[in-house]
Amino acid sequence: MLALALSAAIEVTLQARAVAPGELVVLTIALPEHRDRLSVRAFDRAVQPFPIDERTWRAPIGIDLDAAPGTYRVAIDAGAGLTRAYPLVVRPKQFRIRRLTVDEAFVTPPPALEERIAREAALLASIWGHSASERLWTEPFIRPVQEPANSAFGSRSVFNGKPRNPHTGADFLSPSGTPIHAPNAGTVVLARDLYFSGNTVVIDHGLGMFSLFAHLSSVAVHEGDRIGRNDVLGLVGATGRVTGPHLHWAVRTGGARVDPLSLLAVLGP
Repeated sequence: MLALALSAAIEVTLQARAVAPGELVVLTIALPEHRDRLSVRAFDRAVQPFPIDERTWRAPIGIDLDAAPGTYRVAIDAGAGLTRAYPLVVRPKQFRIRRLTVDEAFVTPPPALEERIAREAALLASIWGHSASERLWTEPFIRPVQEPANSAFGSRSVFNGKPRNPHTGADFLSPSGTPIHAPNAGTVVLARDLYFSGNTVVIDHGLGMFSLFAHLSSVAVHEGDRIGRNDVLGLVGATGRVTGPHLHWAVRTGGARVDPLSLLAVLGP
């Protein structure tokens, strides 16, 4: 009976642009008393919450692009019997199809490049699995460029008539040479040329949250750099698989691929 009483005392509120595939939701968890730790699990993976005062925590939860609609259990455990199961109802979402014409080498790469592509994919997979255990940002997230975003996130991509992986970022229609600003503080964990994304920068914001910026014409940071919000990362370009100059910004949180515009909606200014 004590556990049930404590469970009912946990208050949960949700903030989100939408509760659908590819969206970031933030749970605000109010405890009846102070706890030094809080465990949160959703979608069969650990979520890394952070405290905002003596009794209140926030838990950013990414709903992956491929998540099926349905009700998912968010397990909240503060120890000593203080628990709650919160139902997260994911609504269906339809993504459009985009058809693009690019250099055929970026659609069906030559065999000589297969090893490079596999090595780069493994590198990124390793990066997503190793985030700083502390939150490296304290301020709201901001836009990396001022130009409008073409929110093609989640579009099913057809290159040269051939279906390929869905688009996992937002494209900003910025001209070549536009400075790209860090949307928040963190550590640069990748700054190099990759086959598909060209000159690429990845920032670890901590607690499993990453930003990836692709197709840069030049890079102004180095791997291992600690950067602040609004620092210049490089310049917009057209390197890698592109149809023209633009900025591609992708966000991962807890391994989930989410629309950067949803990040700005719930953790922005």
